[in-house]
Amino acid sequence: MTSDTFREIFTDTLLAQLFPNDRTDAFFEALYGDIEEGVYDIGLSYEGHGPDRKVLNFKLNLSERPGKCLACHLTQGLPEVFSRHPIINVAGIVAKIDEHLGDKGSCGQWRLGSTETISRKLYAVPLTIELD
Repeated sequence: MTSDTFREIFTDTLLAQLFPNDRTDAFFEALYGDIEEGVYDIGLSYEGHGPDRKVLNFKLNLSERPGKCLACHLTQGLPEVFSRHPIINVAGIVAKIDEHLGDKGSCGQWRLGSTETISRKLYAVPLTIELD
């Protein structure tokens, strides 16, 4: 398996299917009762694998919406919320990732890391998946 094998699987098109744009609006609708209350859009990105190819690294990227302030509303408890929220459905995302791995691996345990500040308008919640 070459180092690019996983990147060839996790294309932008597939990542958008795994976490579609409308899921962010559904999340804010459930959380606040109004999608206009949402200050960010959520997208999934593939960030590479560990040196031993036993870990896959993804991020849930939080991009500030126009006219909103992401930094003003973000909390450190977001990974905990994301890990349990049925609309975000991290377990479901991991299950779909597992399906797309085919014979290249099988997803095991997963975890969300602490929220990272990428820039004033972009934050990320790391998703690490161990491969069995």
